[in-house]
Amino acid sequence: MLYREAGDFKTSYQADSQTFPIAFDRYRYWVVLAFAFLVVPFLINDYWANALLVPFLIYAIAAIGLNILTGYCGQVSLGTGGFMAVGAYACYKLMTSFPDVSIVIHIVLAGGITAAVGAAFGLPSLRIKGFYLAVATLAAQFFLVWLFNKVSWFYNYSASGQINAPERTVLGVAVTGPATEPWAQYMICLVFVTVCAIVARNLTRGALGRQWMSIRDMDIAAEIIGVNPLKAKLTAFAVSSFFIGISGALFFAVYLGAVEVGEAFGIQKSFLVLFMIIIGGLGSIFGAFAGAAFLVVLPVVLKVIGVDLLGWPTDLVAHLQLVIVGALIMFFLIKEPHGLAQLWRLAKEKLRLWPFPY
Repeated sequence: MLYREAGDFKTSYQADSQTFPIAFDRYRYWVVLAFAFLVVPFLINDYWANALLVPFLIYAIAAIGLNILTGYCGQVSLGTGGFMAVGAYACYKLMTSFPDVSIVIHIVLAGGITAAVGAAFGLPSLRIKGFYLAVATLAAQFFLVWLFNKVSWFYNYSASGQINAPERTVLGVAVTGPATEPWAQYMICLVFVTVCAIVARNLTRGALGRQWMSIRDMDIAAEIIGVNPLKAKLTAFAVSSFFIGISGALFFAVYLGAVEVGEAFGIQKSFLVLFMIIIGGLGSIFGAFAGAAFLVVLPVVLKVIGVDLLGWPTDLVAHLQLVIVGALIMFFLIKEPHGLAQLWRLAKEKLRLWPFPY
């Protein structure tokens, strides 16, 4: 059988603690990466880029960031949309102020600025938790949207209040602006999501990740055994906001090209990313990808089946999407809190023992 561990033995602690201890998983990981980098860019078109692949990659980065904060550290946040707005506006100001600097550096710096803002708004987590922390981050969401709407310096005193991404290139290829090719949009987002996933995976498996999880499981006991709650919570807010800021910068500069903060980064964006990690699985990097893929693909599938094939009204299909998402959230919160990631793990466990009884 394919998925077996017979003969796959380890001779060192390093080999035993690697991310994919089973050889078949490692090979599958490299095959997926090779397909994504070497095959998809030659097949992609405008529809696949704008409707599925680019939003999936960007939302996956945001979901990884929120999962670090909520899934790994246990700090509930409803301010994801506001922090994405910080990344978008920081990237815009950097692009217009330093036009000769690479857009890649601007995106990373925008993530750094968002990390500082996220750490500042994470200070209440030292005193409050649970529902009260969720309300505090919700207040941050509304405050940031209000700030970017009211302070005209952030959008360079534009009469419309909208920010537009100037054309920028990477290695001579346009990645922002109207001349951008779909494969270029896809590739820059793919590079960022790959790096972010590797960094997040290593952080969560290291000493810092164990501190986050100890705070999540029981913060008083974690403090007793020597975990600094100030460091653990603020680093979780900072790292989470860094990834969310990068996703906001990509969402503005590469995907949309022009945004208005209230429409692009409103409260619905915060709930969308939160639903992604609930459905995909809390405390799982794979769950961030699974949840992002599900909620990006679902409206497209419903449109194709409901509107194009069955002829249902568009508003009916939109309401049906809300019903499905709500039902799935209730199901996963009650029956399987670890989401699609846990179902995937269980399927792999059964496959390892098949055809023998489990």
